Amino acid sequence: MDPIRFYAGILRQNMDNPRRISNMIDFGLSVAYYYVSVFRDKRLPKSLQYLNRYSIGRIRSPLANPDNSVWVNLFAPSELVTAMDIDPLFMEAYSSFMAGFLIEDLLIDAAETRGLSNTLCSFHKTFLGANELGIVRKPKYIVTTSMICDGNIPTFKYLAKKLEVPLFVIDVPYSYSQDGVKYVRKQLVELAYELERCFNRRLDIDKLREVVRTENQTRALMKKYLAYAGHKCVVPAMPFEMYMLFASHVFIGSPEVLAFYRMLVEDTKQAPDKTGKSVLFIHLVPMFEKNFERYFNFSDKLHILGFDLNYDFMDEIDEKDPFLGIAEKLILNSLNGEATRRLSLIADLVNKLNPDGVIQFCHLGCKQSMGSRFLIKELIGKLGLPFLHIDGDFVDKRNNQEGQNRTRIEAFLEML
Repeated sequence: MDPIRFYAGILRQNMDNPRRISNMIDFGLSVAYYYVSVFRDKRLPKSLQYLNRYSIGRIRSPLANPDNSVWVNLFAPSELVTAMDIDPLFMEAYSSFMAGFLIEDLLIDAAETRGLSNTLCSFHKTFLGANELGIVRKPKYIVTTSMICDGNIPTFKYLAKKLEVPLFVIDVPYSYSQDGVKYVRKQLVELAYELERCFNRRLDIDKLREVVRTENQTRALMKKYLAYAGHKCVVPAMPFEMYMLFASHVFIGSPEVLAFYRMLVEDTKQAPDKTGKSVLFIHLVPMFEKNFERYFNFSDKLHILGFDLNYDFMDEIDEKDPFLGIAEKLILNSLNGEATRRLSLIADLVNKLNPDGVIQFCHLGCKQSMGSRFLIKELIGKLGLPFLHIDGDFVDKRNNQEGQNRTRIEAFLEML
């Protein structure tokens, strides 16, 4: 008996009882945290065992303690909430975990039957559906940005109005300029003031500098990891590459993430050399798609080198004026602005990691990724590598064409 499917069946039978579902999700996360802490997967290096526990714990904490939580999206400036000891819940991770609980379809249907667009990204629809059903307890505050994803602002505006929770939207300019940096810096200072007022606690500027310093140290370790990852077999399964978003984005200024990357670098140094072919992913690693699971998870023939979102900003942040440094980080993100920024990032990763091929998973509803498909294909062609793009849905498994995907993946693997 599959315990996850068994528990999912119980969840699905109780969707009409929001409080019970909320408690069951909390219980499921608690059991998962205990299980991966005690019964560690020996196929994983210590660093990924650590990341597994950490990610589950970071999802559970804001759900269990909503009065000390802020809802954010992946690209929100989480350094401020980290410095104030506030728990961020990032929407994309929540929706992914609901897909892991096998209830994402019910949450998406709940959103759509209440009039929300069926063309909206399923990360958003899953989170919205959970709120429509009253499964998620409301936070104290919501923070998002205007950058990269055009669904963030309408999604969070809707939730802020529905739940009567204050919302702060950071407007990030499309291109870099000194005036633009000052403009974003001013907004970040205002956000800090609003968080202080909402949570009735002060933001210690020295604590924020410490968070930024830790982030810079972490990013230096990320560069060391990339120097080894191209010829080592480190990440054996797709979920752990996605878990790295916890470490590369929302929690990057925390000491726990710094500890993770220290372990990861050491594990990578000691890892065996790769023996099969390796693939660089663009945009997302489709960890719920059956064909990708079959070919990539714990395989000695195919290795996952990583994906570009984990490396969308790799420069240092100004520690003396952290507001200025974070403002520059937001504007200079490789996915913000013209597609040429992202192409430069991909070319740099190809140069560092030396993949045998590149796969772009075009997530339905994500217009910026789908719109750049042909530019990325052209770039990979010039670099002399096989390229595959797959249209699909990371969260809503009903939108994945498994038979067609299998044929295309097999043809791609033959090219490798």
